Amino acid sequence: MKANFDSIINDNRPVIIDFHALWCGPCKAQSPILKDVAAALGDSIRVIKIDVDQNPEIASRFHIRGVPTLMIFKNGEEKYKQSGVHSKPQLMNVLLGIK
Repeated sequence: MKANFDSIINDNRPVIIDFHALWCGPCKAQSPILKDVAAALGDSIRVIKIDVDQNPEIASRFHIRGVPTLMIFKNGEEKYKQSGVHSKPQLMNVLLGIK
C-alpha cells in the first residue's frame, strides 16, 4: 500500500485523504460531505479514504491521532491537515486556497 499511496499523493491535482474508522460516528457524517465536494469539483480533485485500523502504518507515518482527519496533498506535498468534521463550505475554501 505504501508505494501505491505515494503514487496517489504525487498527483498534480489536490488529493484529499480522509483518515477514518468504521466505528467513528463523526467519520460517517464526513463521508457524504466529501462526496458532495467530489461531485462539485469533478476530476479537478481526488478523494481517498484510508481506514486507520486497516492501515496503521500510513496513519502512523502521518501522525494521525484522531479520526476523522483530512489531509490534502498536491504533487506529493502536504498542503493541509486538520482533525474533525469539515463542512462543505469550509472544505471548498481550503481547496480554493490550494489550487
